[in-house]
Amino acid sequence: MGVAVVTGAAGFIGSHLCAALLGEGHHVRGIDNFDPYYDRRLKEANLAALRSHPAFTFSEADLVAADLGGLLEGADRLFHQAARPGVRSSWGDDFRIYVRANITATQRLLEALRARPALRAVIASSSSVYGQAAGGPTPEDAPRRPISPYGVSKLATEALVAAYHANFGLPVVCLRYFTVFGPRQRPDMAFHRFARAITLGETFEVYGDGRQVRDFTYVADAVAANLLALEHGRPGEVYNIGGGAPASVRDAIAILEALAGRRAEIVWGPRQPGDPRSTEADTTRARGVLGFRPRVGLEQGLREMMAWMASVVAKERENQGRS
Repeated sequence: MGVAVVTGAAGFIGSHLCAALLGEGHHVRGIDNFDPYYDRRLKEANLAALRSHPAFTFSEADLVAADLGGLLEGADRLFHQAARPGVRSSWGDDFRIYVRANITATQRLLEALRARPALRAVIASSSSVYGQAAGGPTPEDAPRRPISPYGVSKLATEALVAAYHANFGLPVVCLRYFTVFGPRQRPDMAFHRFARAITLGETFEVYGDGRQVRDFTYVADAVAANLLALEHGRPGEVYNIGGGAPASVRDAIAILEALAGRRAEIVWGPRQPGDPRSTEADTTRARGVLGFRPRVGLEQGLREMMAWMASVVAKERENQGRS
């Protein structure tokens, strides 16, 4: 097996992807800059099991400033998961952070790939590029009209990939994720907040009326899509990656309540700027070209997430008892 480079390796999807690649027998070179968007300790916890694997090496590096040639040396595949996340926090002065982390970092990686034309790459994008799409499943060629600065930054990322492919023939594909969830999900994301609050019997806030619909995608399916895209993706193409069974936020909360055996204590807040009313992926292209098939439905995925959250809370209580 070859050497796989994963950027954003300490993050939610990146850490799962590293584990899957190691499981397939690859040597994995993880890269992360520990962006302070959320607590470094959570990212270190994501890396803990990976660091003990003999085929895993890790570099703490900023993609905008690092020697990317050295980090890519000897690699035969690249999975670019690193990005500044978050729709709500992308407004205002912090947009400059999104430009640096999402646009400039990707452009530097693409420049480094020009010197390595045989190195295949998969680059993560987001359904946020569509904005408020028309009703029904959204195909990849639907209009891209992002309604948040974050979505704008991811659309710029895709445009860079298209430009470098068109001019230099780089073997790069993009994946548009639709609301990925599961164990290790970022603490600002809805399901993490909901699962934690329900586990602890605490109140949590839901933005809007809870009837907004999302095409929730379990993290193992997003990881599988990356592996399939590396092997079967057509250079220059973009693929939607969704769970295949859109549901409302209220539906998801009802599942969490049933799994926990208790009612959720909810505070209803205002709709947030940049949040679309609904998202639904048309995955016809990913199914036909990549062979992508989501395996984990919403209820099963939330069951896994609640089990993970229970272990996290138990460990926290254990640590508190020692202090």
